Amino acid sequence: MLFYLILYAVISFTIAVLTFPVLIKLLYKWKLFDSPGLHKIHSRFKPSMGGICIMLGVVFTLVISYPLTQWIAMKYFFVALAVIFITGLRDDILTLSPMQKLLGQLLPIVILVVFNEEYLQSFYEINDSIWPIELRWMITTFTFIILTNAYNLIDGLDGLAGTIALVILSVFGSWFFLTDNFYLAVLAFAFVGAIGGFLLFNWQPSKIFMGDTGTLAVGFVMSYLAINFINKNYSLEESNSFHFKDSISTCVCILIIPVFDTARVIILRLRKLQSPFKADRNHIHHQFLNLGFSHAKTTLLVAGINIFFITLALLLRNQTYLVILPIVIILLLGINQMLKIAQRNIQIHGK
Repeated sequence: MLFYLILYAVISFTIAVLTFPVLIKLLYKWKLFDSPGLHKIHSRFKPSMGGICIMLGVVFTLVISYPLTQWIAMKYFFVALAVIFITGLRDDILTLSPMQKLLGQLLPIVILVVFNEEYLQSFYEINDSIWPIELRWMITTFTFIILTNAYNLIDGLDGLAGTIALVILSVFGSWFFLTDNFYLAVLAFAFVGAIGGFLLFNWQPSKIFMGDTGTLAVGFVMSYLAINFINKNYSLEESNSFHFKDSISTCVCILIIPVFDTARVIILRLRKLQSPFKADRNHIHHQFLNLGFSHAKTTLLVAGINIFFITLALLLRNQTYLVILPIVIILLLGINQMLKIAQRNIQIHGK
């Protein structure tokens, strides 16, 4: 089984690598570029929509790896993914308003949650009588929307979104494989392979960006796997070697960079009485760039932070959220404070 999992990742990687040069050439020919802006790192027009080749690699891999019965069982997921992919594609070609983009995600997610029963089955020890199914639908839909857009927001640096996706999807894929959820593992590693191919063209200096075509689709898949991780880990026997005592806190650690970065910038914007949708240069990767780090070093540092919190989750696997969450919050506040102090020192010495 492990051999096939690696093989599928390699196939997805190969398809992406073969198709990216073609896509880049076509986008230049059609003059479809991501334009520079005050909140953007790049200063030149550059092609976007790298998600097209990522999806080509994934779809090709799933066609040869999934039996028809699995396609039927996951039909609502694939419909939802297709609609979100098209929403991202539409936004890359003709910019959507935040509300239009939200509606483009909301409908397919609601269909997936309601009709495919892809909702949070448990929420700590809350009794079912005060945890009605409608409330589960709402919280799960909100989780999908938040996590999908959180990943979308970190795509602001060469190699960053792809590297973070590799880390997160590899962890989810490995866990699903080790707990005998083979088809979810295949889904995760199909994306790992395709995103690995994307990084060859997105590492500094990048030739193409992922665009909303990719970030919305990849963020949606991360959300889908996160929900499945929480549910399946909760129902896993405690004697299982791969069981985590606290599903939700562990998931937060795995997704720490999108979650932390999004929460951080929203708080900063609200403190300034600005719209939470307003684009700015307050993301964590901007802070490292302000300290003089290159795109590549910043990407590796941010990915390192993500890996550190995943390692923390492994070390605290037998602890509850009462232990994990306070430690996570203290560490995040510490990281944020260190970044502030470092930038303040640079400003002082600069003067």
